Amino acid sequence: MRKSLFALAAVAALFAGAAQAESADYAIDPTHTFVTFEISHFGAAVNRARFDKKEGSVQFDRAGKSGKVEISFDATSVNSGTPAFDKHLQSADLFNAVAHPTIKFVSDKFSFKGDNVSEVTGQLTLLGKTAPITLKANQFACYQSPMLKREVCGGDFEATIDRTQWGMNYGVDWGFAKNVRLVVQVEAVKQ
Repeated sequence: MRKSLFALAAVAALFAGAAQAESADYAIDPTHTFVTFEISHFGAAVNRARFDKKEGSVQFDRAGKSGKVEISFDATSVNSGTPAFDKHLQSADLFNAVAHPTIKFVSDKFSFKGDNVSEVTGQLTLLGKTAPITLKANQFACYQSPMLKREVCGGDFEATIDRTQWGMNYGVDWGFAKNVRLVVQVEAVKQ
């Protein structure tokens, strides 16, 4: 009888631990999520812009140290603060927003340092081509939002990519930089 009770307690503890380790679903908060890109302009200055329309979801399991993310950005929403430059960014020279209106990042590989996400490795689809990138976390945390009364997780991530890997070659022959720095600020609300 004693062995049976011990076995039953062990099974109950195992199931309780498994329930705590389940992933939770989070929705990207578009008011706290931005992707900004930066590219050197002939070494004299840095051009910056961001995408204003975005959506996505995250599955996150802090105890199991795993996660999944899928975020889409509307290429027609690129915003540099200068309408003429935005129009050129949307043109076939660069983002080709008419033919490829969606930019997407998908990942199912989260790396952790302690309890916090340290990097997310996934696939970036841009101009109809998909290639791997790793976003390194500069900071990451989860908190109980006093306004939303729900858990929110998020962080600041960055990566430097070679834009020609996706076929974005405009201006390279003139000396425009190939490398683009991506800065990703993301927060997601537990559903």
